[in-house]
Amino acid sequence: MPAIRKFLDGLYLLGGAIGAVFLIFILLIICAQMLARWTGTTFPGSTNYAGYCMAASTFFALAYALNHGAHIRVTLFLGKMGRFRRIGEIWCYSIAGCTMTFFAWHALQRNLQTKEFNFLSQGLDATPLWIPEIAMTAGATVLAVALWDHLIRIVFTDHLGVSKTGAAESQE
Repeated sequence: MPAIRKFLDGLYLLGGAIGAVFLIFILLIICAQMLARWTGTTFPGSTNYAGYCMAASTFFALAYALNHGAHIRVTLFLGKMGRFRRIGEIWCYSIAGCTMTFFAWHALQRNLQTKEFNFLSQGLDATPLWIPEIAMTAGATVLAVALWDHLIRIVFTDHLGVSKTGAAESQE
């Protein structure tokens, strides 16, 4: 089991790192756009590229953020459940896992359709949309895995879910 745990934690960390790289890409695109304006040239599609990078950054970082307690959760209600907190956590992770699995599945279907029909962005860049959609599909899939991972740990171990204070402790 430690090998699986190490692999999954590495996967979530990798997602966070990829998300951070896309944030740097946004900075570089904005700087290139400013440079283009100063020199009197244009950077067609720069706004679209920055948008693609923002979506990629968000989706790739979702699982990492979940594991570090950065998602908004219903801890107010879970804290009030007392000895029934475990049941509340199981319910929450079950609903979230099913919802995100559904979303990831349909993101993949959308990605495949976009490639099949060769949809292009309507901006100046004319990027095939399946390329930026890969980030959404990958990020949603990794988040679904993270949610099921936490659900399985709650059901079969003494893990109590993610909390802001306990997030760093559970990663050690």
